[in-house]
Amino acid sequence: MLRNGLRNIAIIAHVDHGKTTLVDAMLKQSNIFRANEHVEERVMDSNALERERGITILAKNTAVMHQGTKINILDTPGHADFGGEVERVLTMVDGVLLLVDAYEGPMPQTKYVLRKALEQHLKPIVVINKIDRPDQRVEEVIDEVLDLFIELGADDDQLEFPVVLTSARNGIAKLTMEEESDNLEPLFKVILENIPAPDVEVEAPLQMLVNTLDYDDYVGRIVVGRVIRGTIHNGETITLMDEEGERKAKIGRLYTYEGLKRVETQEVGAGDIVALIGLADANIGDTIADAENPEKLQGISIDEPTLSMVFSVNNSPFAGREGEYVTSRHLRDRLFKEIKTNVSMRLEETESPDAFIVSGRGELHLSVLIETMRREGYELQVGKPKVIMHHDETGTLQEPMEALTIDVPQEFMGAVMEGLGLRKAELTNMTEMAGYLRMEFMIPARGLIGFRNQFLTDTKGNGVMNHVFAGYADYKGEIPGRTRGSLVAFENGETTSYGIGNAQERGTMFIIPGEQVYEGQIIGENSREDDMDVNPCKKKHVSNMRASGSDDTVRLIPPKTFSLEQALEHINDDELVEVTPKNIRMRKKILDRVERGRQRSRNKA
Repeated sequence: MLRNGLRNIAIIAHVDHGKTTLVDAMLKQSNIFRANEHVEERVMDSNALERERGITILAKNTAVMHQGTKINILDTPGHADFGGEVERVLTMVDGVLLLVDAYEGPMPQTKYVLRKALEQHLKPIVVINKIDRPDQRVEEVIDEVLDLFIELGADDDQLEFPVVLTSARNGIAKLTMEEESDNLEPLFKVILENIPAPDVEVEAPLQMLVNTLDYDDYVGRIVVGRVIRGTIHNGETITLMDEEGERKAKIGRLYTYEGLKRVETQEVGAGDIVALIGLADANIGDTIADAENPEKLQGISIDEPTLSMVFSVNNSPFAGREGEYVTSRHLRDRLFKEIKTNVSMRLEETESPDAFIVSGRGELHLSVLIETMRREGYELQVGKPKVIMHHDETGTLQEPMEALTIDVPQEFMGAVMEGLGLRKAELTNMTEMAGYLRMEFMIPARGLIGFRNQFLTDTKGNGVMNHVFAGYADYKGEIPGRTRGSLVAFENGETTSYGIGNAQERGTMFIIPGEQVYEGQIIGENSREDDMDVNPCKKKHVSNMRASGSDDTVRLIPPKTFSLEQALEHINDDELVEVTPKNIRMRKKILDRVERGRQRSRNKA
């Protein structure tokens, strides 16, 4: 049976191409809000980290009514690191809106998400957004999108995609540039005409796949998914099926989506997206089936992680001063809770009860977890990110590769090429765009760790880089790491202007006077390649000897400050980042300088 009053779509695109802004405009024009209601920009980016960074991290559901048809919309992240969120929600929809910037054209993540959508035989609608940009090149971008479809092996039906031109910020859509338009009506019309209505069996035994888990402090775990077959009822007893087996469970309450709200309902038929409570132990990929005739659905397959880090309990001299949760039990429970909802993350326990190996899609994926934990009151230490190697059938060592796209003004091309050459990158394509060069590379994932800072310095902040996982290839050999050593504090205490003034002659400082430091903490970067122990707490000895001219005030150079991502990129293998709710510090794994000296001697021997 066709459910004509229903459509399910996901909005997919590269980061910053305007997905969440388009959802804003669709919600506003569907009269979801009162006329005098204050509505935040990017209303779907609901958590604090998303609002601060201006990116979507978690896929979210909403629904709008248009001419009596309910349209379930799923807003997805554009960052490659959160690709697991996109793969998961594509199993809930019948079509996708592929959003492409009218100037930038298809980018690495556009290619990645489109490939996933085509593999699942979803109906695509291409939306060229930001047509109000003065440098828009709509015709060329449409040709580039068509080339991308052909390259990805789209079938004839998928190649006949409709194109809608939009300016999400202004809330307008049209089918040609010459048309006049002041609303999104043309987009809604194309969605209703082209996205197929769910073709489902409403009377058959119930089947539903758990796609997303949410959590509410009042009602506990919320399970979200699409009813594949049959009808689900409030208070019904069902069979919950996973890899281990099956068990009976009872549904507490059912909700469907209306705008940004969940609305309680008594029953939901096949084809619709539903949120339900009462299943405290359901996990992503489980099947909710009929109590009498349970049939299991195929689980969700997600691409493997490419990067791992060791998370451990904070054992620095300042441990426990700033955080609320500091023990290994707290850390273990929090990480196991995370992997239940974060499908593309993996967790392994180590021989030490205080350390865990966490694997994810990239630095951003892992740093968002660390930042979230830090805000919740956790203290922890993390090691340098390491890529996950594989061996193929013949035993050859293989490593993850990334497709890297760089847009730079032409005068910086030489510096960028030189930096990437050292990191084993291979140029695959180069095109010229209005004063900018677009260069495409294949680069080992290892080569990207720590590259962003160097890239921004080399291009004086004018370059834009994007990358996405592109499979595995044979190991490319050694990549040189950081070329400068660290300045390390050699005693506990409070820093002084005099001590920092002496130390800053040796390199770049990371600290200010009056700060508490401990032995083994990294307080700066040496101008040479070896580590150096310095004393930033040194006080000037008071005596009655004075020298003319040398007793002027100490002139301190402003210190270099690090964000969490920058600190993770900066550290070497023998260093850690200490993360607490108030501070991010870098330190040596071995704090005692005598012991570090012995270790160095052993390594040389």
